Amino acid sequence: MAGKTETVPLRKRLIDALFVAFFAVNAVVVTYTIDIEQLVIGDPAHFSYPFWPPPPVVDFIHWYGRSFDPLLMARPAFWQMTIWIDVLLFGPFYLAGIYAFARSRAWIRIPALAWSGMMAANVLIILMEERYGVSASPNFGVMLAAYLPWLLAAVAMILRMRGPEAFPPRGRRDQRSSTSARIRQ
Repeated sequence: MAGKTETVPLRKRLIDALFVAFFAVNAVVVTYTIDIEQLVIGDPAHFSYPFWPPPPVVDFIHWYGRSFDPLLMARPAFWQMTIWIDVLLFGPFYLAGIYAFARSRAWIRIPALAWSGMMAANVLIILMEERYGVSASPNFGVMLAAYLPWLLAAVAMILRMRGPEAFPPRGRRDQRSSTSARIRQ
């Protein structure tokens, strides 16, 4: 149909579907479970179990911190600020991103680019502390592997949103595809 302007369904946009899954995992598991633990428990050496997250999750977070991530257990001021940024800014972005990517809403482009820059900066600062800081990890390779998905997601989002349109209409994508096919011939 000529002039059709609907967007490509999410099931046909693998990269966008991966972003939706990434946002969902981050919102539920990271931001509003793991990060909340770090806000409600100021001192992991002396605390009472909070209502949320559940005690087994708190125990797992503390085991992970003791085993691999002294920074998570030290909770310096800059670290706490990254947690607040995650809870107050990234969490709502993840929820909005799930909706926007699933429904092809172009308004997400600028927030996605802002998230990308902030996320990349946070991860790089944390990795520097994990490698060379006061609370450096005894096993930096584990920390690098743990944080790399967020750094790669930030770069992937920049690449995904670099064009002028976040979700080009189906007709334009089809037109670009047919133009590319003609050029290749």
